[in-house]
Amino acid sequence: MPTISINRKDFERLVGRPAIAAEQLDAWLPLVKGELKDQDSDTGEVRLELQDSNRPDLWSCEGIARQIRIKLQGAVSAYPFFKPTPRPKRRIQVMQGLERVRPYIAACTAVGYTMTGEGLAQLLQTQEKLAEIFGRKRRTVSIGVYRLPHIVFPVTYALVKQDEVRFTPLGVEEKMSPREILAVHPKGLEYGPILAAHDRIPLLMDEEGQVLSLPPIINSREIGEVRVGDRELFVEVTGTDLLMVLLTLNILAVNLADRGATIEAVEVAYPYATELGKTVRTPFNFQKARSIPIKTIEDALGVSLGPDRIRQALLAYGYEASATKDRGSISVRIPPYRNDLMHPLDVVEDVAISRGYGEFTPIMPSQFTVGSLSRLEEVSDRIRDMMVGIGFQEIISNIMASRLELIDRMRLAGSDWDRIVEVENVMSQSYACLRQWITPSLLRVEAASTRAFYPHRLFEVGEVAVLDATEETGTRTLMVLGALIAHANANFSEAHSCLDLLLFYLDRPYTLEPISHRSFLDGRAGRIVSNGLAVGLIGELHPEVLEQWQVSMPSVVFELEVDALAERG
Repeated sequence: MPTISINRKDFERLVGRPAIAAEQLDAWLPLVKGELKDQDSDTGEVRLELQDSNRPDLWSCEGIARQIRIKLQGAVSAYPFFKPTPRPKRRIQVMQGLERVRPYIAACTAVGYTMTGEGLAQLLQTQEKLAEIFGRKRRTVSIGVYRLPHIVFPVTYALVKQDEVRFTPLGVEEKMSPREILAVHPKGLEYGPILAAHDRIPLLMDEEGQVLSLPPIINSREIGEVRVGDRELFVEVTGTDLLMVLLTLNILAVNLADRGATIEAVEVAYPYATELGKTVRTPFNFQKARSIPIKTIEDALGVSLGPDRIRQALLAYGYEASATKDRGSISVRIPPYRNDLMHPLDVVEDVAISRGYGEFTPIMPSQFTVGSLSRLEEVSDRIRDMMVGIGFQEIISNIMASRLELIDRMRLAGSDWDRIVEVENVMSQSYACLRQWITPSLLRVEAASTRAFYPHRLFEVGEVAVLDATEETGTRTLMVLGALIAHANANFSEAHSCLDLLLFYLDRPYTLEPISHRSFLDGRAGRIVSNGLAVGLIGELHPEVLEQWQVSMPSVVFELEVDALAERG
């Protein structure tokens, strides 16, 4: 979870309350799901750990102070730069070809706030947290901040050859080409793999040809080195996901506005279509109102509040909220610097946080029950014991993964296995999908285990999610056994012998039927059938799959649906 360092005096100025006592700070921290880690009375540094990674707007002193200030005021402050205005006077022209490399950019200017040491420290911390955590180490989001007076608009966002230009990057004294930066500069070595697949790479430059930055690697030293005392800034965000780019810029804009800066929009012109059109004015409020039944909120909280108290609680947490005419629902919209509203229960949680959990009377269970393992878990535990007895090592991995791991690296694009459950409002591309089988999780571990002595025999009994139109949610969650064997002579027969032994002791007769599956070698894959129903698959992994995962040894896998085995017991 993110840990944020703030300066106490700076925090008190942003909240608008002098000399905030430690007890008062502790009372406010539940508003941001935070807790005090430690503090230094000599320097005034306070370290706060946030327990929610879905709110990147809180990853700064400004964000934490804003949420507390909203509660104290009972409503969010106005940010007029999100409202439609005449065409901005500054413009960024995006050039053709970037749609294949790093397609999106958003920007604004911030004028009138004299940068302090505390403000600069928070700006750098926010930039690092957003780019590293929210932006997946700059792959999906990266940020640049520049000294505005040195920039001549319009700014061009284009692709260049790696030896086409030279500029002085941050941290060095001499001019370098992009190729040299990627080869020897510390930031080039760290983030260069993001651009490794492209001959032409992104560059930001102004009307006079001055280089602003090489996104997402490094700023230029002449324009991109913000200092204490600067009063005019240019802020830009580039990335591969438009809504994540916009949200990041919105957060930076309101942070600077909270410090007294006047934010002005920048127009971004694309040569290709985006989901918001070819011309986008940024900062941009992409949030839409949605209606939540009052009953849903009251049932979840177990108390009758009524629309007026619910509305007031949401207003005091930063929402726009109004009761519908029949007062049976409430229309809500979160502020433009948030994008974490995925389900009505998210609104319920914010109502509870705003009102304070201490206002709700706990109810003890009224029925006495005795817990026990379900049939499914009993069978799962038995399978785990037998797999360990056969010589396999157990792993435990996340049910969430990326589309790259579940589909692309498994050669499944366009096949029947390409239909997976995806997260609609994803915060990280690494956890954007629910796995539909265990094998990619096993390969992730195998790819990291190449230095361990062979043979490798791994297994996991875990959950997978599959699409099912007959279910209320459109999906089913299954318990599945996945097993992998990797060594120089790993083959179908070895995996088959392990499967045969396992099902013998489970007393499950079965047969194998040949199948064609893109993840496996032709003629070396089969469907496992028990009592007339398909309960799994087995096969030798295709060399292209192994190459994608950088697994150097032949590997064979089998998977079994534990639910089906438990039902027949």
